[in-house]
Amino acid sequence: MTVPLVDGFGRVHRDLRISITDRCNFRCSYCMPEEGMTWLPRTELLSFEEIFRVASVMVDRFGVDSIRLTGGEPTVRAHLPTLVGMLADLPVDLALTTNGATLRALAPDLAAAGLRRINVSCDSLRRDRFEQITKRDLLDKVLDGIDAALEAGLAPVKVNAVLMRGVNDDEILDFARYGRERGVVVRFIEYMPLDAQGAWDNESVVTFDEIHRRIDAEFPLEEVPNGSAPAERFRYRDGGGEIGIVASVTRSFCDRCDRVRLTAEGAFRNCLFAVDEFDLRGLLRSGADDDALADLIARAVGAKWAGHAINQVHFIRPTRSMSQIGG
Repeated sequence: MTVPLVDGFGRVHRDLRISITDRCNFRCSYCMPEEGMTWLPRTELLSFEEIFRVASVMVDRFGVDSIRLTGGEPTVRAHLPTLVGMLADLPVDLALTTNGATLRALAPDLAAAGLRRINVSCDSLRRDRFEQITKRDLLDKVLDGIDAALEAGLAPVKVNAVLMRGVNDDEILDFARYGRERGVVVRFIEYMPLDAQGAWDNESVVTFDEIHRRIDAEFPLEEVPNGSAPAERFRYRDGGGEIGIVASVTRSFCDRCDRVRLTAEGAFRNCLFAVDEFDLRGLLRSGADDDALADLIARAVGAKWAGHAINQVHFIRPTRSMSQIGG
């Protein structure tokens, strides 16, 4: 018997994001500092068995039905298909977020292990700009990785593009055309204050209204009904597919958010912008039973705020950047 995992505002949480590593093979400035990044020692990362145990408690006790593996970059974790195969035995929608650079080699094994869906992060379709953003000349491999995911039957394949004013906001229509041509769902994401450099400001945000207006003028859109997912969905009126816009800054979806997060070293977070964390690794390694794990998880979710309060005077910026939290 399961009981809903409910916070103090009546929101039911059924989506678990699990970061399996803090390491990455890119150096995107809004995810991590260009210099001085210290990786977690291997012994501090949760083992596959520990990850599976937390996931099982979430599923069996609280009815969680969606799990996404993130990082860092999850594909740098050795034997990733093994973990996918373990989690695929649970009754969940199992997905992965990756930068896509190694998908040509990994996609068939991930699909065979039970992965259902995949999101590929790609913030530019221009080779020189992609290298400038990621510090890696790997755009061709990323685009080939997206093709490999399609060929492996992972569906839908979504491409996540974080838009930053003066950096890549002139590629909105390029991404729209790419999605239409390749049959992938492009999700445009507002730039959030989770960059490692602490340089975020509101003027850098390319807003929902601007993204929608520019695409709709070229390729008319109509809204698709949405549930708890963060992206507001739109389909092309001519049948050319759909897009999503994740407007975390200008159109907060906190009132319908159903996500919780587990960091690579076992800290449970009730919000991407949480300032408090709850130590599940300590319980796991002290011999605590599943009741103790479930109790801590329930207390953590019960402490969730009403919303992140970006652009309000009482907003508190998390001390961790995106690569350390997990997407």
